[in-house]
Amino acid sequence: MLFALICKDKPGSLQVRLDTRPEHVAFLEGLNGETKLAFAGPFLDADGKPNGSLVVVEAPDLEAAEALSAADPFARAGLFESVEIRQWNWTFNKPVSA
Repeated sequence: MLFALICKDKPGSLQVRLDTRPEHVAFLEGLNGETKLAFAGPFLDADGKPNGSLVVVEAPDLEAAEALSAADPFARAGLFESVEIRQWNWTFNKPVSA
């Protein structure tokens, strides 16, 4: 099943995000290689700068989704002010391969 990880960055933490991004990208590439990543990308503020993340992962249950979220280098670096994890149903425009 799919889970949406809705992550909000702590205020003033852009440098943490930038410094940790290479590790975060490698982590997501690993999830993608394991077919656990549906899609991901940053939320942007009014100036177009990243201030959060939306990551949708495939996991057998909420506990597994929580473990994936906690393993993200952004989470380990303390970037996020909050993380909401919600089960999600991809209904429209789902790629054939997903």
